[in-house]
Order: sequence, then structure tokens, then C-alpha cells
Amino acid sequence: GKIADGTNGDRALDQYHRYKEDVQIMKGMNLDAYRFSISWSRILPNGKLSGGINREGINYYNNLIHELQTKGLKPFVTLFHWDLPQALENEYKGFLSESIIDDFGDYAKFCFEEFGDRVKHWITFNEPHIFSSHGYAYGTKAPGRKSQGLRPDSGGTEPYRVSHNILLAHAKAVQLYRNSYKESQNGEIGITLDSRWFVPYSDASSDIEATERALDFEIGWFMEPLTSGKYPESMQLYVGRRLPEFSKEEAELVRGSFDFIGLNYYTTNTARVATGYTDSVHHHPDLSTDPNVELGLTRLNGSSPIGPVPGLGWLCVYPKGIRELLLRIKNLYNNPLIYITENGINELDDPTLSPEESLMDFYRIDYHYRHLLNVDYAIRDGVRVKGYFVWSLLDCFEWSNGYIPRFGLIFVDHKNNLNRSPKLSAKWFRKFLQNRLL
Repeated sequence: GKIADGTNGDRALDQYHRYKEDVQIMKGMNLDAYRFSISWSRILPNGKLSGGINREGINYYNNLIHELQTKGLKPFVTLFHWDLPQALENEYKGFLSESIIDDFGDYAKFCFEEFGDRVKHWITFNEPHIFSSHGYAYGTKAPGRKSQGLRPDSGGTEPYRVSHNILLAHAKAVQLYRNSYKESQNGEIGITLDSRWFVPYSDASSDIEATERALDFEIGWFMEPLTSGKYPESMQLYVGRRLPEFSKEEAELVRGSFDFIGLNYYTTNTARVATGYTDSVHHHPDLSTDPNVELGLTRLNGSSPIGPVPGLGWLCVYPKGIRELLLRIKNLYNNPLIYITENGINELDDPTLSPEESLMDFYRIDYHYRHLLNVDYAIRDGVRVKGYFVWSLLDCFEWSNGYIPRFGLIFVDHKNNLNRSPKLSAKWFRKFLQNRLL
């Protein structure tokens, strides 16, 4: 995939060199935890222990963890945020192969050994749903496999195979942690899932059913196996034989393989039963058409979207969605322990703004205030939410969109030595966390 503004993430925000400054910023904002990911290839450049260990990479994470701890911040560490060592992609096509399960297990074990005496909160995978769908059906994220142009059925099989292997790799890492590290290191381990909330396009029963399917194909795809060891019934029905099955042993391994669920929520869509997907149009099954759902931002008879749509156009502000999603997870999946691991809103980079104007993000304060309020309502309704992380602390490199969208509470000036300046939202959070008030 191409990066919209022609940039790359090689240096990005240079946190590698500026981690002390960044941790000081966190401390100054009264934060008490920081979620970051370990880059697999920065530690094991060839993906495997046998391919050698990069001590410099390990030292960096040790320094960062030490700095966080001395400032009273808990490290929440994600083991995989979409950056697979290229060697494993070359050797066996990465997550398309079951070989990944053992290699990921070895990498996780290595991290538990190196960092687990200080890291007490582990996340195996970030957003497997996005990784599988955008990496293996839509082609917008690495490894950029599009259904069109590959074997015609790839979008009908590959995302499901990848997610299946992720669930098994995750469960294996959790089993390793529980068997060998949890007791002595006294930590917890989970997985981070992303989901939108969905509201029916109309009151028609077909649209209400489509909304349920949309949820099954997004959050249910992972929560159902993690809770019951099998995929949602609607997925089994609509995907059929293309959906992998768990053996009895695998189902046992996957079921209950988490101490907590990380949840990333940004937005809500409307859902309706798909129109126009006829056999003559779609010769080939594909993840995008399997659920038989069409998504949008407006409801029937609605000329305007269900909420404001700033920034890039996909993020529709619908704070109630986070509450509804949390309640659904509580009710359908045995009320797991939940951390909100991402929630946030972007503005587009605007070089015409003065330095002062670029820090005036009132709408971001409003976004977080309303979402936190809805998280609070969910907690009062019995959802076990234990933490909340904003995406993101700093304006950062946003995958194929480069530096165009700015999600940060802290403004990063790319024209001026990557200088960090707090936006109004950072000051709001500092006060909010000082008083713990909603």
C-alpha cells in the first residue's frame, strides 16, 4: 500500500531517543499507565531466537520500562501491533501459516523472560480483526494482500485463516505465561480487540438482523471463540466451509485464554441488509460481502450522519456506542474484565494554522468527556472496566495515512525538530486526572 503523504515511519516521532522527555510529559499529565508495543523485529531481527538477538533493542525497552517505573507509570505492553519480521513473511507467508503459532510463542516467552519481572500487563495482539481484514482482504495494510488480483478466493479464505492462526498463537502465549510465569511474576495477560458499534439503518427486522451480523463479524469473530471455543453461528452459516474449525483440543486452549480484554472503540456505523450483491456480480466469496451487510453513517430518512464526522471521514462521533458495546460484551461474553485500550479522535494536519491555533482542540475534550461519561454509565451497569487509554499521547504515524491525521493530546511539530506541545486536551486531562472527576 502507498502512504498518503509520501512519508515513512522510520524515525516517526523519534521516541527511541526522546523517551525520557515523553515519559516526563506523561508524568506531568498525571497519567498512571502507558501502553506501548514491542517491535518483534527490533528484538529478534530474523523473527526467531535462532536468528540472533538484538541487545540494543532489548536495552531500549528496558530503559523505557525503567523510566516509566521511576515516574510511577505502569507499562502495558502489546507484543504484536502488525509489524511482522520480514524473514517470517519470506519463509512461510507469516500468519497464513500455522508455523507462526510456535514462532510467536517463542517470541512471547522471550519477552516474558526479559521484561516480565517489571511488566505486569501483557497484550498479545492488537486488533486482529483489522490486521486480518485490511491485510488480507482489502489490501490497505501490510502485507497488502487484496482479494482482487490474487487468487480469486483469497478474500474469502485468507482473513479467516489469519485470524484463526492469531487466536491459536494468542492462546499458546497465554498458556505459556500461565504455566511458567504468571505465578512468579504476578501479572495478567489478554488481547486487544477493536469494534465499532452498529445501529440498524431502519426498524425493519432484516436491518436489525444485519446489525447483529455486523457485530458478530467484528467483535464476535474473536470474543465468541475466546468465550466458548467456537465461531459465532452467523459466521458459520454465512462463511460456511471457508471458516476454519477448532479441534477439540484447540477449542479448549482458546476458550478462556485471557485475564482481560482490551477494547478499542472509535466510532459507530449504521447497518442494513446488503442490496445488489447478486451471484452475477460477485462470483467469488469475500470477507466484505460474507456478512451480507451494508454499512453507512446515516439512518433511513436521515439526511445527516448519526453524529459529527470530522477528520478523515470514517470516524463518526457517537459516544453512546462505547456504552452499548461494553454492555453487549458483558451480557454475551460472561462479563470479562475490560481495559479500554484505545479511544480517540483525529484532526487533519493543517499547515495554515498558527502554532496557538493548532493546539485548540475543544472538540477532542468534548469527545473524551462524552466517551468517559458513557464508560462511567457502563461501569454503573456492572461492566468491569478497569482502565482507559487515549489514542494517542502524541500525534503519530498513522499507517497508510502517514502524518495527515493527528490523534494526539500532544502536538508534534514536524517542521520544527519534532517539538512536543500540549494541546488543550492534554491540559484538560491533567486536571481531570488530578481530581478524578466526571
